Amino acid sequence: MNEAAKPKGKVTQFRRLIRYLLPYRARIAGALLALLVASGCVLALGQGLRRVIDGGFGSGDPHLLDAALAGVVTVAVILACATWARFYLMMSTGERVVADLRKAVFSHVLELSPAFFDATRTGEIVSRLTNDTTEIQAVIGFGVSMFLRNLLMTTGALVLLFITSLKLALLIVLGVPAIIVPILVIGRRVRQLSRTVQDRVADVSAHIDESIHEIRTVQAYAHEDADRALFFRRVEETYGTGIHRIRIKAWLISLVMLIGFSAVGGILWIGGHDVFAGKLTAGELSAFVFYAAVVATGAGTVSEVWGELQRAAGATERLMELLETQAVIAAPAHSLSLTLPARAAGTVRFDNVSFNYPSRPDPDNAALSGFSLSIAPGERVALVGPSGAGKSTLLALLLRFYDPQSGSVLIDGIDIARCDPCELRKQLALVPQDPVIFAASVTDNVRYGRPAASDAEVRAACEAAHALEFIARLPQGFDTNLGERGIKLSGGQRQRLSIARALLADRAILLLDEATSSLDAQSERQVALALERLMRGRTSLVIAHRLATVQHADRIVVLDHGRLHSIGTHAELMRQDGLYSHLARLQFIPEVQPAAL
Repeated sequence: MNEAAKPKGKVTQFRRLIRYLLPYRARIAGALLALLVASGCVLALGQGLRRVIDGGFGSGDPHLLDAALAGVVTVAVILACATWARFYLMMSTGERVVADLRKAVFSHVLELSPAFFDATRTGEIVSRLTNDTTEIQAVIGFGVSMFLRNLLMTTGALVLLFITSLKLALLIVLGVPAIIVPILVIGRRVRQLSRTVQDRVADVSAHIDESIHEIRTVQAYAHEDADRALFFRRVEETYGTGIHRIRIKAWLISLVMLIGFSAVGGILWIGGHDVFAGKLTAGELSAFVFYAAVVATGAGTVSEVWGELQRAAGATERLMELLETQAVIAAPAHSLSLTLPARAAGTVRFDNVSFNYPSRPDPDNAALSGFSLSIAPGERVALVGPSGAGKSTLLALLLRFYDPQSGSVLIDGIDIARCDPCELRKQLALVPQDPVIFAASVTDNVRYGRPAASDAEVRAACEAAHALEFIARLPQGFDTNLGERGIKLSGGQRQRLSIARALLADRAILLLDEATSSLDAQSERQVALALERLMRGRTSLVIAHRLATVQHADRIVVLDHGRLHSIGTHAELMRQDGLYSHLARLQFIPEVQPAAL
């Protein structure tokens, strides 16, 4: 987002939530009606107080006192019912709106391009989806309701103050600016600090996410003390910023209440002299003091809630920034879009493709430069070359995680830049180097490839992937929860489940990204058998550092520094004595061990 155009964290940010509130306008209207009734009841209590004092005590008639008391109790019952309705309707609306907001933000995040996640920490996104939405929930459910309630009562009490005593009311009005000014001036600082606190909380969340997810690396390098110290420092920074905000907010609340109640004391002193002079009745003075207390309390509550509103405004700003982030990779306009068949034939072509990663825009450091390659349906093509040669980039472009700066990528002759990314990806199955296993059952992990698949189809995919043998040994078989990132399985077992997932998906084009590079010999053989079954009848692009695993590919494509270096079969490339043969000699010919010193 352009920094100059970035919205400021003001209360006006809440206007951006209106579209989430509109579906519940009837419920909000009911809450506002209950709010009006409750506020009216509070103000009516002041008149009841006046009647009790002047009509009951002043007249000496106990029946009038009984009637006044009955009226007060009736008003109190209505107030209680209206308060219940207001609280329930607003709090339930807050829960519903925040649930809708979380769903909308999460759905949007899932569609953002990988380039966004390259530059954004996972913990930051989690913080916005959890902490920031909680702030908004508190405001919609409670904060706005309290703000409007006290604002209405304060306004109504001011009107009744003028009706009761014009002179005393004018004195109250003179003190209003003394309350408003601190709210506006100090409140602005509270809002700024609220946004800073939320940013610091996001930093803490990001650190937790990284450390817990990579706990084995943390412990393997005995890095606990350093990580603990860094985490403590970030927590203390968050604490310090939060305390600073609380300190300023406490000054705001205290100052407003001091001014308000001092004004009530002064008014009581002046009004008392008017009662002695016969200019006011004791009941009128009591009602006036009641309304003045309502004004003072209401102003204090408004100032307190105003700070919460500003804090939630900062949360709304952060959440809307995320929600309004545009995906770099998106479906083209309907009139420009092209549609792939339900199942592609599998022809793949890279036509003079040049590409730089967004984080590395230097054209002299291109991931791919003028790369062209055509792959026939059902052909098995191996991609080899040194690290950084551009092999994984080719797969990323095929999956349309990124679009090339020039050139085009085509499937069955159709430029994938003109296809809906979601529809395009339904033509491809990916088996990555590090298989992704979710904290779910075996069945759910395999069914991830095709959610509508039956249990029998899941079992057949696992059988084809040579996975039934180890699944049978799991405590609950197919229903066994595999733990976070599949911690209960070995590397080879995770990879075979990943292959089963790809088999179940049954896509026309298969992408294998070093699927056997981290396996031992026995696991590699089992995975190789599963891969052989998976590649049958599919266009396959295979990245491999172990050249022994790609010797039987139909063609081997050698890349170097983002360019096509050479292409051919294993035997042809070995005869050329180029980069491929050099890499092969490094792997196949044992190095001469240095003599012992």
